[in-house]
Amino acid sequence: MTTHSGFVALAGRPNVGKSTLVNAVVGEKVAIVADRPQTTRRAIRGVHSSGDCQMVLVDLPGVQRPRDALTERMARRVQQELQDSDVALLMINGEQGVGPGDRFIARALAGAQVRTTIAVNKVDRLSRTATVEILEQAAVLEVGEDVFPISARTGVGVPALVEHLQGLMPEGPFMFATDDRSDQPRALLLAELVREAVIRRTFQEVPHAVEVVVEELEWPREDLARVRALIWVESESQKGIVVGARGKMIKAIGIAARKELERELETHVHLDLSVRVRRDWRGDEGLLDRLGIT
Repeated sequence: MTTHSGFVALAGRPNVGKSTLVNAVVGEKVAIVADRPQTTRRAIRGVHSSGDCQMVLVDLPGVQRPRDALTERMARRVQQELQDSDVALLMINGEQGVGPGDRFIARALAGAQVRTTIAVNKVDRLSRTATVEILEQAAVLEVGEDVFPISARTGVGVPALVEHLQGLMPEGPFMFATDDRSDQPRALLLAELVREAVIRRTFQEVPHAVEVVVEELEWPREDLARVRALIWVESESQKGIVVGARGKMIKAIGIAARKELERELETHVHLDLSVRVRRDWRGDEGLLDRLGIT
């Protein structure tokens, strides 16, 4: 049997719904989702295998102007993944319309000379007239041969998009086992699930400055996992927000994160969270190396 496989790089502005789409196509949660810029910091790969075709979807950080060592690395990762991919999927936020950021990314994709498809996301929130208008805007961008209206959240239009992308995959052997869903180490995925819980429950200024590291993962017995995670922030005031008055916020974060960890590990979880201040960690090149943000 002839098999097809390849990489699909998802590009777009922050908060366009790339992670939601990856999770929908893969069929389980491999990328965290939150309505904040910089939620995705690494190139997260989700694997979709069907019949004789395997697609590796690369959830890239949102394209934005670099401001520090962290965002510089994120921008470099976007460029590298685009160069290494067989197909690019430019995602556009249907609620916001095509803007300067989308046109900038389209030009970058054209320069990368990678075959590109466009997906207009969040059409479930648009009227028919508004959907037609945004599809017309997307069609006149400088890149992309096909435009698909989708809702990553509800699944509308996603099967047709997946079928189209599968048709673009070159011949080649599968790169992952057919039951694999991601290439992320388990500790990293657990850390990301904790960070998602922090992002969703803290104020606007905190999410950018938060990183989570799982320092210990062990099974004291078959039906129980013990996870010890460290939450890094950049200032004492941010630590105060994450901990909350009388520890209420960190407790809420722990309850939410534990549910996600139990879903992922399929067992009871004892979660131990601590918060530590590390000033300007986003500018610490050595630390970013150790965090695997390359």
